[in-house]
Amino acid sequence: MTRIRATLAGHPTYLATLTAAAALMLALLGAPSASALDQQSNEEKLIKNCEERLCAMLLRKDAKGDDLKCELTKTWAKSTIKGADSHTLKWGYGDARCSVKLHIPRADIVAALTSHEYSFEVAPHTADCLVEQDGEAQTVKATLAPKIVFKDGKAEKVWVNLKSIKGPAGIKTSLWLAANLSDKVGLFHRPMLKGINGFINKYCPKHYPNLAQTSIPKDKEVAATKPARPAPNKKNGG
Repeated sequence: MTRIRATLAGHPTYLATLTAAAALMLALLGAPSASALDQQSNEEKLIKNCEERLCAMLLRKDAKGDDLKCELTKTWAKSTIKGADSHTLKWGYGDARCSVKLHIPRADIVAALTSHEYSFEVAPHTADCLVEQDGEAQTVKATLAPKIVFKDGKAEKVWVNLKSIKGPAGIKTSLWLAANLSDKVGLFHRPMLKGINGFINKYCPKHYPNLAQTSIPKDKEVAATKPARPAPNKKNGG
């Protein structure tokens, strides 16, 4: 569980952890902007719907009900990604887009918040991504199984846990480096934990103050599982 709007569209990562190793780091800064890889028409709507249902689970802490299932896509402009550069790691590519079919058991979400200590282990999820390299969109597949240790409802430790990645050699190397710097050196550890805890304790209560008592309309639950038809790529002429 990472502040997966991972935190996806301009808020910390709760869902974005699952949209590729780089995307996990970058989602903390993710904000809509123009890019050569066109943002799909209802990316933000689907993310918002999924976020709302997640916040309802976090605020109510009710283990009864449906699991969190969402089909999400997020596009980042190069300029947004570059904003996460550090002296240790720099993004040498263009725009990026990742899609993931998210499935997290409700019981695990609730247990993470209500147990004295809980190891929240997300089952492996594969993110299908496009990353611009030398003006061409390259296909990248990244499989992650993030792990977060909670203590008294607060995230204390987090691991990206990148399992495998397929794609061009240069991009693979960059993403493996990012994941290793996060998991072994702790390069992104503090901002990820801040994003997770901020989403749970501040963002959800502030933006969805009524969700602890009310239910989400059925049409939103259905809409959140229907991804938009892919928009044409400007560079390929549509």
